[in-house]
Amino acid sequence: MHTGDALPPLPSLFAPVMLREGGDALARAVELAPETPAPESPGSEPAGFSPAIARGAGTLVWVRALNRAEAAVVLEPDRPLGQALLAYLAAANALADALSAIAPPELPVTWRWPGTLCVNGGVVGGMRLALPEGVAPEGVPDWMVLGFELRLAWPESVITGEHPGETSLQEEGFDELTPAGLTEAWARHLMANLDEWQARGTRRVAEKFLARLEDFAGDKAVKRGIDPNTAALVLDREGGRETWPIR
Repeated sequence: MHTGDALPPLPSLFAPVMLREGGDALARAVELAPETPAPESPGSEPAGFSPAIARGAGTLVWVRALNRAEAAVVLEPDRPLGQALLAYLAAANALADALSAIAPPELPVTWRWPGTLCVNGGVVGGMRLALPEGVAPEGVPDWMVLGFELRLAWPESVITGEHPGETSLQEEGFDELTPAGLTEAWARHLMANLDEWQARGTRRVAEKFLARLEDFAGDKAVKRGIDPNTAALVLDREGGRETWPIR
């Protein structure tokens, strides 16, 4: 498995920041989410601050690693938190789209609520989310960080079958996939899915996600939906309604 030395060209919306093996893309993106960090004291900047590093919306942090792909992007929502969380589902759709576009024919790429990604029935990783502390459901978050972490390959020390119910992308036929390649593909599909959300509304985001959701799929006694005001999974059945929040 190759790490990929650099990202392919990205749409101008994104400003990439690379971390080395062992870095945490989500944590670093959270650090870079505010447009301007608050100084520790008058006339000073926080430790590690550099004006040359991208900050704020569009900052895309990714990790150059051997066996995993990990990335996170900063968004600045323009709507209350509940509605803004639909971006989580759009980002999940983008990740599944990116994998499906290069997957072996008829290989299923599915979700388990809210963000566990499965390929061919085995867990390979999932979505990640971070928000400012204390943001109210009706408040507009200053920022939102959406990310993913997927297993490209097992470490050499892992014996085949040692982790039942889990798999790696390499095992499922994604032999040439690199962290850089997957990050770039996710970024492109993310932009397309966010544009589609704006153009076609919440219903399209929900339909795409539900089409890949394993939970209660095929259960005729349960009608599934997504609440447009909270992005929660809604389960309607004869006994009443149940909601499963994203967080």
